[in-house]
Amino acid sequence: MMYTRPRRNRKNAAIRAMVEETKLGVENLIYPMFLVDGKGIKSEVTSLPNNFRWSLDTLLPEVEACMKLGIYTYDLFPAVDESLKDKIASYSYASDNFYLEAIRTLKQEFPEMTIMSDVAMDPYSSDGHDGLVINGEIHNDQTLPILAKMSLAQAQAGVDIIGPSDMMDGRVGLIRETLDDAGYENTSIMSYSVKYASAFYNPFRDALDSAPKGGDKKTYQMNPANKREALIEAELDLYEGADMLMVKPALCYLDVIHLLKENFNIPITAYNVSGECAMVYAAAQKGWLNYEPVMSEMLLSMRRAGADAILTYFAKDFATMVKR
Repeated sequence: MMYTRPRRNRKNAAIRAMVEETKLGVENLIYPMFLVDGKGIKSEVTSLPNNFRWSLDTLLPEVEACMKLGIYTYDLFPAVDESLKDKIASYSYASDNFYLEAIRTLKQEFPEMTIMSDVAMDPYSSDGHDGLVINGEIHNDQTLPILAKMSLAQAQAGVDIIGPSDMMDGRVGLIRETLDDAGYENTSIMSYSVKYASAFYNPFRDALDSAPKGGDKKTYQMNPANKREALIEAELDLYEGADMLMVKPALCYLDVIHLLKENFNIPITAYNVSGECAMVYAAAQKGWLNYEPVMSEMLLSMRRAGADAILTYFAKDFATMVKR
C-alpha cells in the first residue's frame, strides 16, 4: 500500500496555491531604466528589446503608468554624452548633472516613488572603468573619494537607495560615513556585494555606451568560478554598513544567492541582468519560447533561491501580466 502520495497536494489549483512555498509579486521587483539628456526621446535598446533610453519628459508618464501597475521602486542609469566624461568622473557630482536634476523632478512628481541609484565611475569616465585608471591600472583607494562624492550628490538629489556597483574594496564604509556625516543616515545602501565579471552585461553597456576603453574588469569584479569568495565580499559590506546585499548576475548564480541567504540576516537582492533578459526576448521573438511563462519561471527561481528583491528588465511586462 502507498501511504504517501505527493500528487495529492497537486490535484487542483486551490491546493497547489495553498501549499506553494515561494511567492513572487510585483512588490518584489525593481525596474532598471535608462535615462538620457534631451527631450522627446524614447529610443529602444537594440540588444535589449522592450527597453528604452528615456529623456525625462517621456520618462515621467512611463513611470506614472508603471506605478499604476504596482511598480514603486526604480533603478535609474544615466547615458552620458562622451563630451562630459573625464578621467575623474567629475560630471557625476556636477551641479548641472541631468541625472541628478531628473531625480529631483521625479521625487517631486512622485513622492511615493522609491529611487535607487548607480554608483560607479564607468558612466562618467573617459576610460569606461568603474574605478580611477592610472597608467593602465585601476587604483582602488584613490577611487573611493570620487564614489563618496557621487553618493552624497545623489542623496542630496533625493535618492532613497544608493547602489555602489563598482566593486572597489572599502567603498561601502566610506560612503556610509560620508552620508551619515552629511545628515543622510536614513539613505539606504544596496551594495553590489557579489558582482561577477560576467559575459551577460553587453546589452546594458550598449544602452549606456559604457564599455571599457581598454582592458577588462576582472581585477575588481569577481571570478565566475568562485563561490566561497562571495562570503568574504558580503561580510565586508555588511560590517561597513550595507543595508542590502546584491548578487549580480542572477540566473547563473542562484547557488550564490542561496549561499548569501543562508548566511546573512539582511535582505538579499539579485540583478536579473540585461543578457539574461535579452536571451528570453530573442528566443520568444523566434517563437522558440513562450515569453510570459519563461519570464515568470526565471524570476520565481531567483525568489526561490533566496532573493528578497529582484532588479529586472521584465518588471513592467510581469506587472502587466499580473494586472491582466
